[in-house]
Amino acid sequence: MVKLSGLGGLALLISSVIAQTSKIRYMPFGDSITEIVCWRGLIWQQLQQAGYTNIDFVGSGTNGNAQGAGCRIPNYDKDNEGHSGFLAINIANQNQLVGWLQRNPADLITMHLGTNDIVQQNKPVNDIITAFTKLVGQMRASNPNMKIIVAQIIPIQIGNYNTQIQNLNKAIIPWAQGLNQTNSPIWVVDQYTGYNAQTDLRDGVHPNDAGDTKMAARWWPALVNAINVIQGNGTTTGTTAVTWTA
Repeated sequence: MVKLSGLGGLALLISSVIAQTSKIRYMPFGDSITEIVCWRGLIWQQLQQAGYTNIDFVGSGTNGNAQGAGCRIPNYDKDNEGHSGFLAINIANQNQLVGWLQRNPADLITMHLGTNDIVQQNKPVNDIITAFTKLVGQMRASNPNMKIIVAQIIPIQIGNYNTQIQNLNKAIIPWAQGLNQTNSPIWVVDQYTGYNAQTDLRDGVHPNDAGDTKMAARWWPALVNAINVIQGNGTTTGTTAVTWTA
């Protein structure tokens, strides 16, 4: 036990209690791989079990896939900003995230985007990365201290798109390193490596129970670290983005 004495010790104790109890607003942001899936329920359950009961999921949507194990978790916080079929390029160019963040401000965002840009319209990687840059700017305009976790996105089974997905994923790390800030870090989470498009997807695109479990496990260490940074005891990594894997 640490013994605290005097007004300084009392102030430290009060500060610690406030950090642990004040609400942290977390926005799961992306397309249908954020909206109509169940990894969000698994993340919420793990946060509760680990004692992070002050995390408020935020966003305009409350969707989940009732068939997934993670979605059958009772009373989990379904709020999210996942939008099925949306492209990162369109969200950025139409400034949609600006309005979403005005209505549901956040302290912490996870972003899994780019699948529809590649599958629907075969957009060049450079154009997707340009959109990511604009989105990060909009996040920081909403909250200069925004903590940002970006996914190297999962593979898919349909079509021949995984080479382009891998090209996007390779571009994400140097992009994140170039935009990283101490007050608003960007962490990269590898959701691609070890993800099996044959066995971890229910329809060739969206995770099944095994895929949801893998995605939650990959988000988890980066998400907990970001929460700890907000509470004053995590790793910001200075100006170098970190790739998190489970």
